[in-house]
Amino acid sequence: MPRERRANIGRRTRHASQQQVYSRNLREERQNIIRENDRLRHRVSTRRSLASYNRLAFQYDPTANYSDDENLDIGRMTTICRYCNALKFKRETVGLCCASGKVKLDPLLTPPQPLKTLFDGSDPDSSHFLQHILEYNNCFRMTSFGANIIREGGFMPTCKIQGQIYHLHGSMVPTPDEPHQFLQIYFISSMVDQLNVRCNIQGAQQLKRRIIEQLQAFFHANNAVVNMFKTALERMPSDTHKFVIIADCTPTGEHVRRFNAPTVNDVAAIIVGDPTKSRDIVVQRRSNIMHRVNETHRLYDALQYPIIYWQGQDGYDITLKMVDPITGVSTNNKNLSAMNYYAYRMMIRTHEENVILKCGRLFQQFAVDMYVKVETERLAFIRFNQPKLRSEDYIHLRDAIHSDGDVQNIGRLTVLPSTYIGSPRHMHKYAQDAMTYVRNYGTPDLFITVTCNPKWTEIERELEPGQKPQDRQSISAKTQGYDGCAY
Repeated sequence: MPRERRANIGRRTRHASQQQVYSRNLREERQNIIRENDRLRHRVSTRRSLASYNRLAFQYDPTANYSDDENLDIGRMTTICRYCNALKFKRETVGLCCASGKVKLDPLLTPPQPLKTLFDGSDPDSSHFLQHILEYNNCFRMTSFGANIIREGGFMPTCKIQGQIYHLHGSMVPTPDEPHQFLQIYFISSMVDQLNVRCNIQGAQQLKRRIIEQLQAFFHANNAVVNMFKTALERMPSDTHKFVIIADCTPTGEHVRRFNAPTVNDVAAIIVGDPTKSRDIVVQRRSNIMHRVNETHRLYDALQYPIIYWQGQDGYDITLKMVDPITGVSTNNKNLSAMNYYAYRMMIRTHEENVILKCGRLFQQFAVDMYVKVETERLAFIRFNQPKLRSEDYIHLRDAIHSDGDVQNIGRLTVLPSTYIGSPRHMHKYAQDAMTYVRNYGTPDLFITVTCNPKWTEIERELEPGQKPQDRQSISAKTQGYDGCAY
């Protein structure tokens, strides 16, 4: 008998055909993924389009060398600012270095011997000096460095400080039975005794006596601040007189924006009494009281970092003005901020040697110290401009008034706006943004953290000979990654 025909044979045939088409498409998709990974793995020189990066994280291949892709290389620092000749990466902000020509400072001069050979590596002890440059600077600083320095065990490539930083200075001559410290060491009559005291400073046991002796003679001959203090000590008739370094005084006949080496007659005075301003540096001949140096004083940097400011030249001052980018004339309506000043100082420029970037661990402390100064200046602006920020309209202040009933019991409340990074309002704004993204786009699929690898080619090729990535945190900060979500 003929075999009975099944009624659902057509449906089964169609289902088998669909399975074949699905398997074929699946094989083709897998083959495309394999070909894409092979292309990355074998370092094909053809440039990828940006569209090909779409959802590439879901197809990540751990065996592929993604760093060979040309789109992932940020290039060299070949972009030159047309205002200040600063070298930058091609995608860096135009006004990062000099605010588009509004900041103009005198260049840091190349130091003479023996600092020059110690920096450029021609001295046989150059490597030792750069490795212990922070300790050598501590032997000659004129103010103390007050901060809670975090010291961790093992390798610690960065400088970490918790809390506030402050610089303190004492008198020129110590009280009886007290040892010489900081500025007082410069006034020991015998140079041999000075050398012995510096070699016995805490942390100086691993330093070389020959280098300390050379630097001691160098600063006595070239540092104008040291000579200014020595001259003032000779002119002081008694311990009751005070030597005042005026914060905003400019040498006669000089431009207000220049950073001059100070002289006694122009920038300092010896007085009796207290007709001084809060920002002035007041030094007595003999006293056991420590005074704080205001961070906006023009000698704040030179007193703490004599190796960087080897001439004793002026640093940042709040009275400095920006300039017109076309004429170069100083403007009277816009002050130069600390952020703009130090951003200018830490840039690499053509035909100009930047000594700051060669100081290794000393540069790390200097960068942290100056960043605290930048943050202090921003907080001071917010504190003194609360009416402009309309802080009385903030809801938390009104709640405090209603709850306490007495405005005098509230104290002096300073409200940080959302524009201040790290403030409660700034963090609250980011939290609100994150919830808005989720509401509009849904929950994210991935949370990606991109960190900086100090072995990246972009970092290593910008280092000076003999430098390590931790010696140039300014480059590492430019290439660091970020945290973010992917949909």
